[in-house]
Amino acid sequence: MELLEQAEEILETLWIRTEERKEDSVALDDVGNGDKKPVEQLLSAGYVSADGNRLRLTGAGKPEAMNIVRRHRLAERLLVDVLGTTGDTLMHEKACKFEHLLDRGLDESICVLLGHPRVCPHGNPIPPGKCCQQKRSSMQQVVTPLSQLTAGQKGKVAYIYAPDSNKLQKLMAMGILPGTPLSLIQNFPSYVFQVNQTQFAVDKEIGDTIYIRLIEEKSSHQTGEEPAHRSGRQRDKRERHSELVQPKGR
Repeated sequence: MELLEQAEEILETLWIRTEERKEDSVALDDVGNGDKKPVEQLLSAGYVSADGNRLRLTGAGKPEAMNIVRRHRLAERLLVDVLGTTGDTLMHEKACKFEHLLDRGLDESICVLLGHPRVCPHGNPIPPGKCCQQKRSSMQQVVTPLSQLTAGQKGKVAYIYAPDSNKLQKLMAMGILPGTPLSLIQNFPSYVFQVNQTQFAVDKEIGDTIYIRLIEEKSSHQTGEEPAHRSGRQRDKRERHSELVQPKGR
């Protein structure tokens, strides 16, 4: 059953307020903007129940609502981490439109691409999907924890997932903030990385909290520049050719 966009937005609101904020129910006047059709569709589908002027998610409605929240927050991460969208209002508006375009299965591909992010750009949790449990890595990730980088990889801090305020303050004191350039120097026995001109060493627990947006190293083909050894060989060939074709002095 294909839901109206307004119906999906109602499910999203109900999930956030009842499952995350632990409210018992939501007033009908707080959702739907006065349009009864989306609410009627949800009642008919068995996704919500009504008690007077209050709405609640049903057992069938909770997974549906959770998936909508998941798609919205993944869309926000995609807009910020891959497309570089800035500004909370613009990001939210685009994510609202984008979430309705994410077919089931495509959201998992995006989740794998982003390295199974745990929180949205606002710090709200992203409900995990099946791909998060399976940890599939068939697609190249553009955002990945520091602990999964290999020595020499570079990137910028995408976000920090540190529910512990002490860890968050420690990382901020190091200058590790979203957008900060970072390069990994070694990953054993500890994770040594460089931020600006300073090197730090952290354990895996801290390395798991720093998510990096990878910077792809440009190849010589992309830059149009030839490697030194190759250009040297070609230069030698040109010089030998010149010697062969140049007429000898009389």
